[in-house]
Order: sequence, then C-alpha cells, then structure tokens
Amino acid sequence: MRSLKYLTTHLPTLAVSISFIYGGSWSWFAVLFVFGAIPLMELVLGARGASLDEAQLALDAKDRMYDYLLYMIVPIQWFFVGWYCWMMQHSEPQASWQWFGLVMAMGILCGSFGINVAHELGHRTSRFEQFLAKVLLGSSLYMHFFIEHNRGHHKHVGTPEDPSTARLHETVYTFWIRSMFQTWKSAWRIEAERLRREASSPWTWRNEMLRFQVIQLLIVIAIYGFFGAWATFSFWLAALIGGVFLETINYIEHYGLMRKKTESGYYEIVQPAHSWNSNHLVGRLILFELSRHSDHHFKANKKYQTLQSFDAAPQMPTGYPGMMVLSLLVPFWFAIMNPRAKQWQ
Repeated sequence: MRSLKYLTTHLPTLAVSISFIYGGSWSWFAVLFVFGAIPLMELVLGARGASLDEAQLALDAKDRMYDYLLYMIVPIQWFFVGWYCWMMQHSEPQASWQWFGLVMAMGILCGSFGINVAHELGHRTSRFEQFLAKVLLGSSLYMHFFIEHNRGHHKHVGTPEDPSTARLHETVYTFWIRSMFQTWKSAWRIEAERLRREASSPWTWRNEMLRFQVIQLLIVIAIYGFFGAWATFSFWLAALIGGVFLETINYIEHYGLMRKKTESGYYEIVQPAHSWNSNHLVGRLILFELSRHSDHHFKANKKYQTLQSFDAAPQMPTGYPGMMVLSLLVPFWFAIMNPRAKQWQ
C-alpha cells in the first residue's frame, strides 16, 4: 500500500482534465493549480526528510507496484495527446489567451509525464522499460533526451562540458536557449562517437539520434493527417512548453554547483553536494521523487522509491513547482540562490 501515495502524481492530470472539459476561463486552471496551489501546499506542509531503513528499501525495490505506476502513465499520456489534438480540431474558436491556457495545460503533462516519467524509465536496464521511455519522449518531441541525459549529463554534470548545468548568475531565460540547443547537439555528437568506436558511419540507420528525428517527424505527420494543421501546431507548441518545463527543472537542480578539478586534471567524483535537493512532500510525490536529486546523481541506477534524503546536500527553500516559479523572477532568484550556491562552492 505504500506505493499508492504516488497516485498523487495524477493531481495535475485531474487539473488538466478540468481545463480541457470546461475550457474558457477554466483553461488556466491546471497552470494555476500546479504553479499556484501546489507551491502554497508545500509551504504549509513543509519538508519531509525522513529516510527508510535498509530492510524497507530492499522490500520497496522489489515491489512491482512501483513499476506498474510508471507503466500506466504511457497510455494515459498518449490518451491526453489524442484528446488535446481532437479538442483543437473540433472545439469552437476561443480567445487566444484561453487557447494558450489549454496549450500550457498540455505542456504540463508533456513535461511531467512525457519527459519526467521517461527520465525514470530511461535509467532502467530493461529494454522494455527503455522502450516505454522513448514512447513517452515521443509524445513531447524530446527523444534526444534519452541519449544526452544518460550518457552526457550524468557524466559531465557540474562541469562546463554539461549543457544542463546552470552557471552562477545565468538567468533561466538564457539557460533555456543554451541548454535546449546544446543538449540536442550533444546527443548527435554522443551517438556519432559511439558509432565511430564501432567503426561505423554516423549516417546509418544504427544512429539512434537519426531514428529519433524520423520517428518524431512521423508523429507530427500523423497528427497533421488525423487532426489538421491547427492541432499540429498546437501539439508542437505544447511539446515545446514541456521541454521548457524540463529545462527549468534542470536549471534549478544544479544551479551554481560546479565540480572542481583535481591535481590530476580530472573532475572530482559526483557527490550529493553537486545537486540541489528538496524534500517538500507534494513535489516529491507528483514527480516520482525527482526532487531527491542528490541521491539520484550519486547512484543513478536507484529506483525512484528508494531514493534517500541527504541532510548534507544543498537544500532548496521550497519544492520544485515553487522553485520553478521563483526562477522566472530573476532578481528574487539571484537574491535567494546566489548566496546559497556560493556557500556550497
């Protein structure tokens, strides 16, 4: 029964459903709930940093219910993609601000389900689970994340070589542009290097990055064929917003935390101190413990339900949704986070 607490992840799903069903002024309900109500709940409930003992962790790691909760996200996400595209095709014309509220609502699912759940499944060793990760990433047109995150970000995190590590004094707005472009470019380079090591040309069907581009193009073509140009544009914009949400999370996770070079010229080993941590309960549950990011980078193969809280890791002042909102308010972000980052450096 412990696993059922992660059904909390469907609170945004219910909020998005309300936005879709009622439309009009309700179009913005999901956005206000995720980035307004949830941060308020986290401020009230505070952080819960209790860790489990080794025996309970061992039991949780073997409990398949935790995996099934992830698997069920795949059909749910694609159901919402179909519902959203159908709605864009058949709904009566709305004011642009109401339409954009629906786009933002779908973008929330593209970021939380389409990319975040794919992030968890993409770290698994099972080919089936990795396949599910790619299926989810396809719903957000962010399939390069599978390559760059696992084989690039986790290797280079906290260094200038990592596009997903935000530098001190870097704004989230410039980070979006830099990270989104450089991670896509990095995924091409990583695959090309892999194929060269195997004495193969990068311009073959064995190049997974090349396959990803074809798959995403076919997804867009299929949506255009079934739902028309306006739905296709609306889907692409929602997927883009999902990518922006993901990059905002990347921004807050490692802001200003850099690994030092040793005398041998190599970077120090990744430690919990190289990721910002948050134990605020609601954000933890709706994002499948992503906010226990210090432990995730310390041991990337751990399943989400076994991630632990490190008291010695850098702690965010609030949960992920609230920190995402704070990052948009650049002067306040710098005032709050720069002193903390400098202290850890």
